[in-house]
Amino acid sequence: MFKGKNVAVVIPAKDEELTIGSVVVSFAGEECVDRVIVVDNNCVDGTAQRARDATAEIVVESRPGYGSAITAGLNHAFATGSEIAIVTEADGSFAARDIWKLLHYVDDGQLILGTRTTRQMVEQAANMDLTMRLGNLAMAKLLEFMWWWPNEPRLTDVGCTYRALEAKTWGTLRDSLTETGPAFSPEMTARACALGMRVVEIPVQYGARLGGVSKHSGNFRGAARTALSMLRTIFRVRWQTLSRSPGER
Repeated sequence: MFKGKNVAVVIPAKDEELTIGSVVVSFAGEECVDRVIVVDNNCVDGTAQRARDATAEIVVESRPGYGSAITAGLNHAFATGSEIAIVTEADGSFAARDIWKLLHYVDDGQLILGTRTTRQMVEQAANMDLTMRLGNLAMAKLLEFMWWWPNEPRLTDVGCTYRALEAKTWGTLRDSLTETGPAFSPEMTARACALGMRVVEIPVQYGARLGGVSKHSGNFRGAARTALSMLRTIFRVRWQTLSRSPGER
């Protein structure tokens, strides 16, 4: 628990049997974590069993996509008693110890985001070269500019999936989120800004995957497709916000 609140770690997984066991163990080993929830998103390998063996709860989500998996995991976490949820990755690229950084800012904001664009926090073998880092930074600055008034957010990484939120925040955001793929992360951030929520960004350690290849940015084509999807989503949310009357925003 953290300050008397039940904490769940939600991990979306698609064929991550090489890494999921150690990731579950590392997060479950943090004193503040009450439960680890792994979302089996149509896995065809031993991911679910490896996670179960490591004491994780398993949620099965048949709708494909990162966004679908996270939605299912957060719905389950908050419907079954957790008050704070941490979203992370199944590949081991995020450090479990950084969970404390995110939690310490939950009282100061409604959506607490990690950022992987602080060069000193990125390991040499991580999937975050200069092009990737600058691309995430540029898109984050675009999102920041679109909601500069009256929110004045400070954003440097549009694609970081390591984040924390409370049940009340999820209850406010959930029905407005429609993306099922990797654009779910920037959509959540954009919706939070559109609703006037306080969004806080914290530098986190970002390392190499413990195994496997990224489903979204493992090659140039995949990274470009993901970037375009995120860009379209940011513009869509902004347009929808501007199209509503002041009373509806």
